[in-house]
Amino acid sequence: MSILIDSDAQGVTRVTLNRPEVHNAFNEGMIGDLKEAFSDLGKQDGIRVIVLNGAGRSFSAGADLNWMRRAAEQDEEMNREDARGLAEMFETINACPKPVIGLVHGGVFGGGVGLTACCDVVVAAPGTQFGLTEVRLGLIPAVISPFVLSKIGMSASRRYMLSGERFDATEALRIGLVHQVADDLEVAAQPLIQAFVEAAPAAVADIKDLLSDIAHKGTDIAGKTASRIAARRASDEGREGIGAFLDKRKPQWDV
Repeated sequence: MSILIDSDAQGVTRVTLNRPEVHNAFNEGMIGDLKEAFSDLGKQDGIRVIVLNGAGRSFSAGADLNWMRRAAEQDEEMNREDARGLAEMFETINACPKPVIGLVHGGVFGGGVGLTACCDVVVAAPGTQFGLTEVRLGLIPAVISPFVLSKIGMSASRRYMLSGERFDATEALRIGLVHQVADDLEVAAQPLIQAFVEAAPAAVADIKDLLSDIAHKGTDIAGKTASRIAARRASDEGREGIGAFLDKRKPQWDV
């Protein structure tokens, strides 16, 4: 299974990314599993809070590049449909009526930053490394951009999306991507879980819907971002960037 789901009697559900051998990079399977899981969990009255974490050494390295290479070999229309599925996964997590706590560690890159941005509250381990590294592959963080921008703002987005620099948990805290840095993620999560269990569940859902409506009213986010990344994946530069990474060589623009 690409994800593991476990619920307790208190209504706390843990969703664990479970592809540790590839640092929980997501492919078609994980994208579909996450979308289905958060859609279903969001409808269950007994669930009060969802904790999202990752098995193994990393929270998520983002998109599986072998999956992206296969996507790049498709035409732009097929890429658009593929990217729209990815965008809908992020939207489903972001709009889930249940509060979502992200516990992140290790590597958090590309789409992993997108997952982090979709969580309502995030706790990071001190050694966590983050990066919006798409530009170094000749790609752009199109699908995750609405969620990342709403979390860290335009200034930080311009720096880290354009440069592809890595940054640490302290910087992630400073720019608002995470809310707390803690040595023990589980210990740090307990008061957050308790706070959400004590909150009125319908009010929590209404507040999340209210914030989303204010931020994104009248926009087709999935369609716009899917079109952008589809064109970029199918571009010569996008194919060169992914190919260079997988072939362990420098891309043509890195002279």
